[in-house]
Amino acid sequence: MELRDIEIFLALSEELHFGRTAERLHVSAARISQAIKKQERSIGAQLFERTSRQVQLTPVGQQLRDDLLPVYQGLKASVDRARLTAQGKTDVLRINLLVSNAYELRPFWDAFRSRNPTCGVRLRYNGFVDPFGPLRRGEADLLLAWLPVEEPDLTVGPVLFEEPRVVAMASDHRLADRPSASMEVFADHVVLGGDSLQPDYWEDAFMPFYTPSGRTIERGDFGARDLDDLYTVISSGDAIHSLAAQVARFHLRPDITYLHLHDAPMLRWGLVWLSDNDDPMVRSFVAVARELGTMTL
Repeated sequence: MELRDIEIFLALSEELHFGRTAERLHVSAARISQAIKKQERSIGAQLFERTSRQVQLTPVGQQLRDDLLPVYQGLKASVDRARLTAQGKTDVLRINLLVSNAYELRPFWDAFRSRNPTCGVRLRYNGFVDPFGPLRRGEADLLLAWLPVEEPDLTVGPVLFEEPRVVAMASDHRLADRPSASMEVFADHVVLGGDSLQPDYWEDAFMPFYTPSGRTIERGDFGARDLDDLYTVISSGDAIHSLAAQVARFHLRPDITYLHLHDAPMLRWGLVWLSDNDDPMVRSFVAVARELGTMTL
């Protein structure tokens, strides 16, 4: 099995969707299908069960994923180390972000690089459907996530920044010409929800299940797995949703309007890592974050 085919198999085993896998790897869905069929012929068994509604790993596929994942991660780490060595660096700190404003957080990245000149910083976007999976699979050293995080195997560190919240809606929505909105508007509209691996307490911290007055906020299962899906549903007028105010700076769209939520609590973003991760680079970045303190955006 070639390295690219391994990458395709592992990506599909995570996404469980041919279209999303193709988008993630920047290839056609036909290329994904061809690669999987080739692998199945070589192994002599189905790796995925496919129906018109879902894609699932077979027991053989699950075993192959479990065997291949650490090997693939080791190969990637070796290539990363070689690239760093060529740049005069000896290590890399992998930080996954659930935010869009990495540019505004450059004081943290720059301060860490200044203190650790032989260590590179790799920033990657972290999906919100399985938010803690990359940490637990060893694909990231640190995660910048909204708080609170109350997972027994994860440690929560300093808060990097706080920010207000907005409600995102279609630009032709009947509320779109208002200067601001209340959290109570969510009880009158459907918000995005559905099947995900998010803990309930964590989802509630971002998009509450009830308004301040106690009214239920109805969730619709639109199958949104990333920001593109989320914006497509919102711009169609099928739902509205609460988002961090940073989207009004980094995700301006003609089909989306953002209103300030004047009665919503500030959203807090903090560092999270595996409790048994004693990497000195993690400790160094956490120390830098504590020294710089919390930004308000």
